[in-house]
Amino acid sequence: MLESLKQEVYEANMQLPELDLVSFTWGNVSGIDREKGLFVIKPSGVPYADLHVEDMVVVDLDGNVVEGDLNPSSDTPTHAYLYKKFEKIGGIVHTHSPWAVSFASANMDIPAFNTTHADTFYTDIPAARALTEEEINSAYELNTGKVIVEEFERRGLDYEATPGTLVSQHGPFTWGATPEKAVYNAKVLEVVAEVDYHALQLTKQNLDLPKYLLDKHYYRKHGANAYYGQKK
Repeated sequence: MLESLKQEVYEANMQLPELDLVSFTWGNVSGIDREKGLFVIKPSGVPYADLHVEDMVVVDLDGNVVEGDLNPSSDTPTHAYLYKKFEKIGGIVHTHSPWAVSFASANMDIPAFNTTHADTFYTDIPAARALTEEEINSAYELNTGKVIVEEFERRGLDYEATPGTLVSQHGPFTWGATPEKAVYNAKVLEVVAEVDYHALQLTKQNLDLPKYLLDKHYYRKHGANAYYGQKK
C-alpha cells in the first residue's frame, strides 16, 4: 500500500541528517495521499542509520495504524491534526534543529530580516504559545497541533505563504506541497533562525525587512507572476 509514497517519505526523512537538521532520532517527516485519506510517517525512535523504506508506517487521519510493523512517530497526532486543518499540504516535518529551538525556547518569532527569509516565508515565522499543563497531560501531541492552528487563525496567517512555525518551549514544524518541499522549508527555517540570531547580536536597530522588498522576493518565486527559475 502506498509504496511510492513510502519511498518518498523515506527519502525525505533521510535528508534530515544529511542537512544537519536532526541529532539522534529527534525528527520525523510524513507525507499524505489525500485521495485515500492516509499518510505515511517515520516509525518512532528508530535511528536514521537503521531506517529502511519498509519501516515506514501508514496511518489514517485518526492516527490508527493501517499498515506497518513498527509504532508510528509519537508526533503522529500532531501531523494528523495539521493534515485535517491545512488541507492543501502534502508533507510535514518536525525537527529539533538548534537555531530554531533557540527561538522556540525564547518564545520568539523568527523575524523577516532578509531576502533569504522572504524567498520562502511571507511573514515572520510565528512562535505559537507553549502548551498548558492540562494540555500536556491530556493529549500532548494532539494539542501541539491545535496550538499551531490556533496561532495561524489568531494572526490570520496563510499556511501556504508561511509554511512553518515554532511551538514555544518545543521546536519547529514545517510543511509543504510534498514531503521533500517540507524538508526544504525546514532547512530554510533553520538557516534564517541562525542568521537572525547573529543579526540580533550585532545591532539594536530595527532590522525588519521593508514590505516592498519582502513582496519582491516572495512573489518572484510564488504566485501567478513568479519569474524565478526555469519555465516548464
